[in-house]
Amino acid sequence: MATTRLSDIIDVVVYQDLPQVNGPEKTAFFDAGIVNRNPLLDSLANQPGKIVELPFWNDLDGSVEVNYGSDDPSSSATPQKLTQGEQIARKAFVNQGWSAANLASELAMGGSAMDAIRAKTSRYFARQWQRRLIAAVNGVMADNVANDSGDMVHDVAAEAIASQTADTRFNQDAFIEAAYTMGDAVDGVTAIAVHSAVAKQITKLNGAEDVRDSEGNLLYRSYLGRRIIVDDGLPVVAGTTDGFKYVSVLFGPGAFGYGVGTPAKPVAIQEDEDAADGAGVETLWERNTWLLHPFGFQQTGTPAGLSYTQAELASATSWDRILDRKLVPLAYLITN
Repeated sequence: MATTRLSDIIDVVVYQDLPQVNGPEKTAFFDAGIVNRNPLLDSLANQPGKIVELPFWNDLDGSVEVNYGSDDPSSSATPQKLTQGEQIARKAFVNQGWSAANLASELAMGGSAMDAIRAKTSRYFARQWQRRLIAAVNGVMADNVANDSGDMVHDVAAEAIASQTADTRFNQDAFIEAAYTMGDAVDGVTAIAVHSAVAKQITKLNGAEDVRDSEGNLLYRSYLGRRIIVDDGLPVVAGTTDGFKYVSVLFGPGAFGYGVGTPAKPVAIQEDEDAADGAGVETLWERNTWLLHPFGFQQTGTPAGLSYTQAELASATSWDRILDRKLVPLAYLITN
């Protein structure tokens, strides 16, 4: 009896051109403007090599006083100069495969198998992309605590349940203190990412406001005008005695840059004719090249492989801040 196989129903060229149903650009982080994708980063992600240099122009030094004119023709003013810096980033070469057995239910449901499978795989990669972003956020915080005196972190959490109070849980004063670690750049805070346990606290405090479109449909919720992003992938740290501490992250626009490269073979179907005792197994492979990097930092050290794993991204040793604190649109609030 003839059997329908992946290679019968998936045209690789057509499949890879199908739009991602839930790609990274459709996540809450992207919608909130936290992540900025632009043609320059796409171009850098497509260049050869595994390491990318992200150049930027330093700001004019506002601490240098202006010149004062005189009537002395022999006295000349000395102009200041504009300097450039660079952030070092590493591409992530990621892939995953699914065998035909795992996709059997998709094939049996009818409709377009290509559309159905594309929907599943794009959701998978969107979740992986988001986890890499959160891992990088964790690593940046760890580096900041270890090497920059924690000037991006405001911690009010207690180490034991018995010591927890309204002041150690999420509250407006704590949020404001965290935001003002940015100094006079505080108005740049446009979003806050929180664990669902913290989102519940905000709701109980009547602090969450619904933002709706002209037809009354809920778009998102906000806190003091900042968009709330709820993600249980954010860190939950056990207290030294008991209880838990939650890390909330305040973001400004473009806190992360994002570029997309093009693998040599983004989609492939592998046919293993000798597998399953000769019955054969087919596997669908998808590959992505991502450049996802927090503004104001460079990646340090060397990963075990070509790309940093999520665990490596979350390590303090993978990051080094190279810009003034106020120029980095990130802040952290730790509460119970």
